[in-house]
Amino acid sequence: MSILDQIIAYKRDVELPTRRAELPLVEMRARALAAPPALDFISALRSALPGAHPPRLIAEIKRASPSKGLLCPQFDPLRLAEAYQAGGAAAVSVLTDVHFFQGGLDDLRSVRQRFPRLPLLRKDFILDPYQVYETRAAGADALLLIAAALQDDVLNELLALTCALGMAALIEVHDEVELQRALACSPRLVGVNNRNLRTFQVDLSTCLSLRALTPREVCFVAESGIHTRADVQRLASAGIDAMLIGEALVTAPDIDIKMKELIGDHAC
Repeated sequence: MSILDQIIAYKRDVELPTRRAELPLVEMRARALAAPPALDFISALRSALPGAHPPRLIAEIKRASPSKGLLCPQFDPLRLAEAYQAGGAAAVSVLTDVHFFQGGLDDLRSVRQRFPRLPLLRKDFILDPYQVYETRAAGADALLLIAAALQDDVLNELLALTCALGMAALIEVHDEVELQRALACSPRLVGVNNRNLRTFQVDLSTCLSLRALTPREVCFVAESGIHTRADVQRLASAGIDAMLIGEALVTAPDIDIKMKELIGDHAC
């Protein structure tokens, strides 16, 4: 069983039933509908700073990963969010999985409260409408939908609900077959994960080849394997709109210096 299969099984069989028992769907839905309107996540990725060039940065708040363990021993989501905003990130991704990535929705809630105008993506393994309502109730402006984890009918259902709640859905794919499945949903936002979630091997050329197969009107995000200015320049030359970077930032000795290396000195 791959790590993705393990994560999905745990979410479905353990985490989701526990969450529903703690707070019923009807109450979670009410909280989602009462939340302030979501920020325009996609516009944030496509609005260029003066003197800056795509791709824009989605900087990730990430404590650990199943493949590499603890990444950020002195983990402080508010400190990271402050550094990301000051460094010119267009948006922030908050990894909220508890069991495998040592994150949590409290991280997202705390960042939302402190930075009300910072576009936020909830990065997790979303399988069920309950989690979509949960995401909006926590204050996220966008969420991740992983095509490899969802059948077509479920993907369409979750995408429709996400949009109805005013959020954006970043549909994540890993190959051409998944990209075509995603494009059949008429998405506004697609992400290509250069990391194979079954083998964890990373190849930056994955997103470069799939960009050419994606209509330009679809906002295109490159994920994983982006570590240097040369990597960013490769993405820019391929017409990629945004890049999601976590590991290279949270493991950097100096986040400010690392962000300047990646995107230049374009603070918001």
